[in-house]
Amino acid sequence: MKPLARAKSRLAPASGALLRPRLALAFARDTVSAALSCPGVADVVVVTDDTTAGAALAALGARIVADTPAAGLNAALAHGERAVRSARPHGALAALNADLPALRPAELSRVLEFSAAFPRAFVTDVAGIGTTFLSAGPGVELRPAFGGPSRARHLTSGAVEVTLSGIDSVRQDVDTGDDLRAALALGVGPYTAGRWAAGVPAADR
Repeated sequence: MKPLARAKSRLAPASGALLRPRLALAFARDTVSAALSCPGVADVVVVTDDTTAGAALAALGARIVADTPAAGLNAALAHGERAVRSARPHGALAALNADLPALRPAELSRVLEFSAAFPRAFVTDVAGIGTTFLSAGPGVELRPAFGGPSRARHLTSGAVEVTLSGIDSVRQDVDTGDDLRAALALGVGPYTAGRWAAGVPAADR
């Protein structure tokens, strides 16, 4: 997860500069909470150097790992993979975007069940261009290729696309104002809903 000061820059026109980092943290809190509520998830590891985000997500039960590579998203995911495999060397794992504020545990469970049949599987975002979820079975390297047109890269790498219907909450990441409106229409988690309703505290304006 990026430092909050730099997170979700494309959301600023819709949210304003002060609310944007608060929303980014709320998205992550709802994502982590939903993942931890999913019966198929043993634990959640978050790779971040942001102390505020780290403390908030650790309070929910996530394990925080410092982004020591500091070399971008895919390097951070590979670093997180090593941290997970050091504790669970024979387990399957999955990488999930931190900006899925409408994530439903039941939908994530369906994705995990589908993915378990393949060495690697992924979910494309609602735009059909990027990726919101990537899994790797026991002993299989994750090989993340997130960012931009990552759907095509993951397909080329041999990962199987998850074709389930009814998993909109796993696909709806939030980068822009339109994305946020779509997530709100789906029904976001309590942290995002509360933050969006409250806006920016008066003392910070």
